[in-house]
Amino acid sequence: MLISFTNLRRKYNMNIKGIIHIGAHYGEEISEYIDNGIQDIILFEPLVENFDILSKKVKTLNANIEGYQVALGSKKGDATMYVSDNEKQSSSVLKPKVHLTHHPHVKFPSTEEVEVHLLDDYNSNDYNFINMDVQGYELEVLKGGTKTLEHVDYVYCEVNRDEVYENNAYVEELDEFLSEYNMKRVETDWAGDIWGDALYIREAA
Repeated sequence: MLISFTNLRRKYNMNIKGIIHIGAHYGEEISEYIDNGIQDIILFEPLVENFDILSKKVKTLNANIEGYQVALGSKKGDATMYVSDNEKQSSSVLKPKVHLTHHPHVKFPSTEEVEVHLLDDYNSNDYNFINMDVQGYELEVLKGGTKTLEHVDYVYCEVNRDEVYENNAYVEELDEFLSEYNMKRVETDWAGDIWGDALYIREAA
């Protein structure tokens, strides 16, 4: 996360019941969640090696954590992930595009087949914070979670101003889609010209 989770929670006085973390990688943020008093966490991480590391970490923590080795999208099925060589942090189900020229030191030497499920397939109504790190696939994940979004108050995700990955969502598309759920982008941290992190919060009715 480019923006501190702890600082965001305090700044916006968030009442977080539980967290859905999509693209959890090695679970780098889990300890911070727990330090902020959050005990209910659902993790999604599709890559085999990442999920193995994540699972071992979860076993050492004292919290109610569920983990699923799947990708999320708008349709069930299978997908090919383009796996990056920077500890897989830039891996995506979308083929890298502008990423290749903006970050030429990051290569995508392999692929991995993954299962794709819908967020709405999971019983997550008691979780009201979504943290997504899915490298341009944010809109497709959200389209598969329309019922879940009815109960979500906060969405933290990457946003793009260029085609970092082929056919990735642009920030304006996410703004428009989440506005249908009365959610507004309140914070954006741009890491250069083409991508950054953003926080969306549900506005009071």
